[in-house]
Amino acid sequence: MGVELIREFFHDMNNHRMRSILTLVAITWGTMSVVLLLAFGAGFGTAMRNGMVNAWNRVLIVYGGETGKVYQGLPKGRGINLEESDVALLRATVPNIVMSSPQYRKNAELYYGKTRLTTECEGAGPDFEVMRAMYPESGGRFIDANDIRYQKRSLFLGYEIADDLFKGVNPIGKTVMLDNVPFTVIGIMEKKLQTSMNNGPDSRRAVIPYSTFRMVYGDRYINTMLIKGTSPAGQPQMIDQIRHVLGKKYRFDPTDERALGIFDTMMIDEMIRKISLGVNIFLGVVGFFTLMIAGVGVANVMYVVVKERTREIGIKMAVGAKRAYILSQFVFEALFLSLLGGSLGLMLSWGIVAATGLIDTGSGAMQFLGRPILSVGIMFFTVTVLTLIGLFAGVFPALRAAAVDPVESLRYE
Repeated sequence: MGVELIREFFHDMNNHRMRSILTLVAITWGTMSVVLLLAFGAGFGTAMRNGMVNAWNRVLIVYGGETGKVYQGLPKGRGINLEESDVALLRATVPNIVMSSPQYRKNAELYYGKTRLTTECEGAGPDFEVMRAMYPESGGRFIDANDIRYQKRSLFLGYEIADDLFKGVNPIGKTVMLDNVPFTVIGIMEKKLQTSMNNGPDSRRAVIPYSTFRMVYGDRYINTMLIKGTSPAGQPQMIDQIRHVLGKKYRFDPTDERALGIFDTMMIDEMIRKISLGVNIFLGVVGFFTLMIAGVGVANVMYVVVKERTREIGIKMAVGAKRAYILSQFVFEALFLSLLGGSLGLMLSWGIVAATGLIDTGSGAMQFLGRPILSVGIMFFTVTVLTLIGLFAGVFPALRAAAVDPVESLRYE
């Protein structure tokens, strides 16, 4: 029975080549619309999430504020200034902290040769490398424990400011004047996509050991501290613990959010996730309706096929063909047509995605678009939609065909 259905399908396609080709083109185009829209949507969402992680790798940013509540007889309006020792205090008292770093920040002037630039200089620790995704290029390194312990004048630079300073010369080991103090370049940050800024892009930033920063500039208080826990899910509890520990030290109400600012960068991650989901839903709906239009074309074709083959259907039923056989014949043809066109669309989409992957997306607007991702979920969604379209496009014409009166159909012209 299956072989006979396939034979009749290709016989009908051969008799109506132009109609069949146009229908296949419509299904193929609709499939490509769904797959490519979803693939580019997934790539865009991934690029945005990676760009956020490259700025803040799921960390807590803690900074001092001004008390907004009276506490233990102390008035509100007191300034809370954090110190380097607070980082060690939190590491010792708050469980599940795996990374931390104080952060000093100041505008500074860099001078090398005849080039003089102003940039933001940060004093940070070794964990800063992972928490801010500031990984060094090959041949260089980030700040380490010895730099902190011995207050070394080590300098780590963003790739853009390094290019401006050294103009193509290898900067590793070179001496740069930082606010008239000599520093040795130990590493250059590798290129990365950054969609969230912290007073400017990391590509134009200078980083030195926080102990050296304190020695050079004489700062007593840090600007912020970065803290990373074992799991993002445990960060709300960690925030409460940080408030209680520092509230006890500086004597402010732990519920006073004005006294101690804590920004959970997971909020940005969640926001980007929702935006990405919304974009994917919108693109999926657009592609789905494009494919539905092609499905309407399949249904129309099947109605025409039923009308043209009315006499043939009547003869088959007159010689004993069952109603189920007539139904299966037209449902099968609609399904086969949909899945054949869908297969062509999937193959063409895969080729386009593969070709797009060869394009350099490391710079310009393309880095924000990201590389399209053809996932198993996208393909499963597309095949499911194609199957449903084939069923709906074939069931109603098939019901009409199965309801044909054999006697009347033999008189049909």
